[in-house]
Amino acid sequence: MSEKGLTNINLKQLNKSKVYRFIYRNKVTSKLQIVQELQMGLSTVSQNLNLLEKEGLIERNGYFDSTGGRKAHAIRIVPDFKISIGIGILKDMFHIIAVDLYGNTICTDTISLPYSNIADYYEQVTNQIKNFISANQYEEEKILGVCIATQGITSPDNTTVTYGKILNNTGMNLENFSRRLPYCCHLEHDSKSAAFLELWTHPELDSAVIFLLNRNMGGAIISNHHIHQGISMHSGTIEHMCINPEGPLCYCGNRGCLETYCSTNALEEASGLPVKEFFSLLREKKSPQLTQLWEDYLNHLAFAMKNLNLIIDAPIIISGYLAPYFTEEDTDYLLNRINSASPFALSKNQILVGTHGQYTPAIGAALFYIEQFIQSV
Repeated sequence: MSEKGLTNINLKQLNKSKVYRFIYRNKVTSKLQIVQELQMGLSTVSQNLNLLEKEGLIERNGYFDSTGGRKAHAIRIVPDFKISIGIGILKDMFHIIAVDLYGNTICTDTISLPYSNIADYYEQVTNQIKNFISANQYEEEKILGVCIATQGITSPDNTTVTYGKILNNTGMNLENFSRRLPYCCHLEHDSKSAAFLELWTHPELDSAVIFLLNRNMGGAIISNHHIHQGISMHSGTIEHMCINPEGPLCYCGNRGCLETYCSTNALEEASGLPVKEFFSLLREKKSPQLTQLWEDYLNHLAFAMKNLNLIIDAPIIISGYLAPYFTEEDTDYLLNRINSASPFALSKNQILVGTHGQYTPAIGAALFYIEQFIQSV
C-alpha cells in the first residue's frame, strides 16, 4: 500500500471518529451543526453520517423545529449499540450491572455468594454473568467486555491481586474469570473503579480525593485527570491512614486506621444497627445517642479530609455505599470541622457527594470498556 493510500485511510478514519465523538458529546445534533462546528465539508459529513448509520452506531430520530426551511434530522448515537458488564465482588455477595455507551446503568442484580478463592466460586460467578446476559437478551456481539472490581490491590498489568487482606484473595487471577467467559475481561481494584466513575461523572475535575465509604473503606487519588496508581499500585489507600495509634485493630494488622472509624462496618458495629435502620432512626427519631455516634464518625472523616487536603489541594468526593445517606447538613458539618482546623479553607463546592451508592465500583468497572470503545471509533 502506498504512503498516500495509507494517509487517505487514516484521514477517513479520523473524520469518522471526529463526527461520532461530536455526536456523542452533544447527545443530539444536526448535520449542519456538525459541518459548522467541525469545519468539515458537507459531503464529508454526509458520507460519514451514512457510514455510521449503516454500521448501526447512530440514528436519525425525530426533527428539530423548522427555522423556515426543511426540518433538520435530530442525529443521535445508539446508546445500546454496545454495552459493558461490571462486577463488584464483596465478601458475601457480588453486584452485576450493565451500562450503555453513556455509562447509564440499564440493569442491575445482586447475587448472594460468599467469596472463596476456589474453582467452584469462579464457576458460579461466571455462570451467573452468563445467565444475566441471557436473561436480559443481550446479543453476544453487543458485549464489549466484563470488568471485575474486587477488594484488593492489583498488579500493574491488572491480572493478579497482590494484596487482598479483606477477602483473603491475594493471588486472585484474571484468568479465573476470563477462561470461563467468551468475552474480554479486566481486573481492577474497587477503589480505582469507583474513582473512574467519579471522574466520568465530573469530567471537569483535574484532581480530587475519593473517599469510598463502603463496607470496608477505600480511597483513590485523581491527578492531572488520571487515577494515580503509584509504584506498587497502592496510591490512595487512605483507609490505612493512622488517626489514632492506640485505636482499634485494623485488618491490616495496625491500630487506629481510618478504616476502623469510617467504614460502614465500623459504623454498624458502633451502633449495633444495620445502616438503613441507623439512618432511619437518626433522621426521624433524632436519637441523642445515634446523633453523637454520627458526629463522631463525621469528626474522624473531617480529620482525614483536612490532612489530605493539605497534601492534595483538590475537591473531595464522598462516594460508595454511604454516600446517598449524606445530607447537606452533613456536608456543612464536615466543612465547618475541616475549616476550623485548617489554615486553608475549603469552599462548599469542593465537597461532592456521589449518587451511585453500593453499585459504584461495579459501574466504574464497566466504564473501562466503554471508554475504550469510544476512543476506538
